[in-house]
Amino acid sequence: MGKIDRLYAITIYLLNVGKATAAELSRKFEVSVRTVQRDIDSLCQAGIPIVAETGANGGYYIAKNFRMDAHMATNEDYTFIITALKGLSSAMNSSKIDATLEKITSLTETSDSGIILDFSALNEGDSQLMQIFQDAIRKKRPVSFEYTNSDNITRLHTVEPIAVVYRWYAWYLLAYSIVKNDYRIYKLIRMRNAKIVDAVFTKEHKNAEIILRDKDKQMPQKLTEITVRCKSEARSKAIEYLNGKIICEYDNGDCDMTLNVIENEHFWFGTLLSLGDCIEIITPEHIRHRILEASKKIVKLYQKL
Repeated sequence: MGKIDRLYAITIYLLNVGKATAAELSRKFEVSVRTVQRDIDSLCQAGIPIVAETGANGGYYIAKNFRMDAHMATNEDYTFIITALKGLSSAMNSSKIDATLEKITSLTETSDSGIILDFSALNEGDSQLMQIFQDAIRKKRPVSFEYTNSDNITRLHTVEPIAVVYRWYAWYLLAYSIVKNDYRIYKLIRMRNAKIVDAVFTKEHKNAEIILRDKDKQMPQKLTEITVRCKSEARSKAIEYLNGKIICEYDNGDCDMTLNVIENEHFWFGTLLSLGDCIEIITPEHIRHRILEASKKIVKLYQKL
């Protein structure tokens, strides 16, 4: 990254995060702290009102009311924005998103970034839920819905929606639970009968990204490493669907792999079952036992026929 590009990037970064130390900027842009200090001096000389705050909570920030010139965005910047908007449009049937897309498209000569984000496989029920949640978030109104958790227990929840999130190959609602007094994530596919409640939020909430990042730090996903022996015919499926990492290969095309899975998620477990005798769990023993018990139940069911 050249100096001009780095100066622009530092300005954008400070506008987005609010405040950052020289050490943080040094790590972010992979330059020395001294280079960061020289860059800050260059930005100040160029008229960017950067304030240096000392002390334990100090750092650099840009004075309030400063705005970047809209014309500083390049055609490439606009194509990335258009790509993201097209992806959002494929997930939600929204005339407002389409209108925004038309406005942004008119600002650039080309809208082809070489990347397509297609969420059109989103089922109709999820699409309707997203519309409900978007309305509730905009109006700062709670929502209620019936929710079936991973233990197959269904309860009525009333929450204050913060954001709709796509992660782990599915759509989720990040929300504040009024009953539990904390932030939680709910999978949209497990919801029924969602509606906006005639009430208002009980508190002001932080930015959604900050809440999500804090929650991930408090409750990081616990991964379990599984070692499997995979026959050659299942090799590509194990890599594609289970993100398998090959650790040993054999002359006949078979291989040993490691898989890192979240134990309380069901997708990987169902995928292992679907591969049948083409994949064998070596370790850990409790996962071998879990597969064995599930297989016994399946055999018992079909032996009745």
